[in-house]
Amino acid sequence: MSWRVGVDIGGTFTDVALVDEDTGRIGIAKVSTTPKDFGQGVVQGLSIALEEHGIAASSVSLLSHATTVVTNAILEGKGAHAMLVSTKGFRDVLELRRSSRSSLYDMFQDAPGLLIPRYCRLEVDERVDAAGEVVTPLDESDIDAVISFAKENDIEAIAVSLMFSFLNDAHEKRIGEKLRAALPDIPVFLSSEVLPEIREFERASTTAVCAYVGPILESYLQRLAGATGDMGLPDLYVMGSSGGVFDVAEGLKMPAMAIESGPAAGVIAAAMIGRQLEKPNLLSFDMGGTTAKASLIKDGVVETTSEYEVGGDGNVNRWMNGTGHPIRVPVIDLAEVSAGGGSIAWIDPGGSLKVGPKSAGAEPGPVCYDAGGTEPTVTDCNLALGYLDQNALLAGRLAIRGDKATAAIDEHLGAPLGISTDEAAAGVLNVVNASMAEALRIVSVERGHDAREFSLVAFGGAGPMHATELAAELGIREVIIPPIPGGFSALGLVATDLKRDYVKTHFIHLDKADPAAIDAAYGEMEVSARQMLQAAKIPEKDWLMERSADLRYGRQAYELTIPAASGPITADTLVELAQLFHDKHRQTYGHDNPDETIQMVNLRLSAIGQFENIELSHAAGAADDALKGNRSVWFRQGGRCDCAIYDCAKLAVGIEISGPAVIEAVDTTIVVPPGWQARLKETGHILMENDDVK
Repeated sequence: MSWRVGVDIGGTFTDVALVDEDTGRIGIAKVSTTPKDFGQGVVQGLSIALEEHGIAASSVSLLSHATTVVTNAILEGKGAHAMLVSTKGFRDVLELRRSSRSSLYDMFQDAPGLLIPRYCRLEVDERVDAAGEVVTPLDESDIDAVISFAKENDIEAIAVSLMFSFLNDAHEKRIGEKLRAALPDIPVFLSSEVLPEIREFERASTTAVCAYVGPILESYLQRLAGATGDMGLPDLYVMGSSGGVFDVAEGLKMPAMAIESGPAAGVIAAAMIGRQLEKPNLLSFDMGGTTAKASLIKDGVVETTSEYEVGGDGNVNRWMNGTGHPIRVPVIDLAEVSAGGGSIAWIDPGGSLKVGPKSAGAEPGPVCYDAGGTEPTVTDCNLALGYLDQNALLAGRLAIRGDKATAAIDEHLGAPLGISTDEAAAGVLNVVNASMAEALRIVSVERGHDAREFSLVAFGGAGPMHATELAAELGIREVIIPPIPGGFSALGLVATDLKRDYVKTHFIHLDKADPAAIDAAYGEMEVSARQMLQAAKIPEKDWLMERSADLRYGRQAYELTIPAASGPITADTLVELAQLFHDKHRQTYGHDNPDETIQMVNLRLSAIGQFENIELSHAAGAADDALKGNRSVWFRQGGRCDCAIYDCAKLAVGIEISGPAVIEAVDTTIVVPPGWQARLKETGHILMENDDVK
């Protein structure tokens, strides 16, 4: 028997998912997240999971991990003491940024904090022009000054980003060669290796992010890989932001790939569910302890973007330009809001009810956890309204205090607003649901899609409680609750492939492009891709190379990424690429212009090492055994009522449950409001439908 294991660190819990490769049987374990040492929670969760399910470490064939280390280091400003080496006259590119601002008319808005202070940004005398020709030779004495500065100031990582190095990397390579020889213990990141792509600021920012988080990620992964190795587990893989895993060595070359590691895993799991249920059009909704994330899957394809910023102000939308530090690596197209089970509800000076962005997190957690929390959270409100068991969660392992939750809601919300406990708790859910519905609209309606044509896949510990309200808001008639929704992102870690993305600028008008030159550029990237797949010990029969290109109209400033056919590039290939661009432009923006010249900007290659597909299975319960009893539950459709409570683990395949009802699982709670019907599929998924939704 062979098992795949995935570990995902959430804001409140660390989840471990296990899948039997032969039968598709699923197991799950949850432990509290350990913010002071995330690796401790991972090792603890793995130990508990293997013991509870009777699995020997030697029978684990794949171990994958989604980490928040990179994102947290940037958000908390706790990255490495790094320096940036730039072309003479360009040391301030990180500060000058772009003109984009999250609040266009706010003259007092501050830019995101600098990852590398000005005194740690050194210049070298050199210059390459826009054609890739050397204008000023590299002054090697300036490299010696960089080395001396690094030694004298205890620099932990170095980023090098020179002008037009994506066209001619000779100077960057020479600098990297000397720095790595003189400073073997300090990681050096060259922009020509990290991101050989046009746009000076974005290239410098991505390279600086890698230097800032590189040592932190290296320390974490090496300690974790050592601990899992001591347990007898296989080599560790890490989930990347574009939806594939990579090995530790590859991740340390490009740390920015680990941004949004956990949320990416959840979307990949949702895509797997779509394939299994033959539902290719899905909206993925993940609500955990601190945030809620939304993403779109169209025709079975996960949407990605290379326009992403990390580390911005948590009070502004992260999908807006100017909020953080740009990283030009493929990231699954997510909309994220500060709305989770631990999000704190409060009243602003004007008397309005607010939820988040502050969260109770894993420590101290919601008030009902009785671990020191004093301010009411979304979880406390769900408990007060009757959606959650009044005594315990996690199958009884987590005792809770409903009386403390109710008292906190009354003190902080009900009394100041002059309303009852139910009214205050329901108001909190209305606010948080509105925020999450907006995230779903951003990835659907604002991307040119009709949300009513999609099914909503809801997961995360809190997602299934809010799913039907969000679906009704967007006119969605079908909600899918997957097996182990509370550990679903961890499940995505074992259902993905190994993946690495490459990019190369190839700037030319499409009608003047030389197919042979484009073919050669793809060929260069494929050489690097083959070396990576060989180093990862992926059999050649499981290799897959996916090509794409960034295109735009001649007078535009930004591009759309269009898939390109495999095989030799011909004139017909370019004609097809142009038509695909017109089609996507029309879908995205509502118009296209076939008479306008198209510019090719970047060529992209995704190198994939395919793992064998797995099919999930479900152990059915007994239909007459699932009903646990009744309790008073509040619903928007009519207030409080006596509501049936079911044990999810004991549901029989095919059972149909009409709302109002609550289905309790070890890792989540599923709310079935009046008018909705829930049915358990043989695959273990619960489908909820409401034909009256418009």
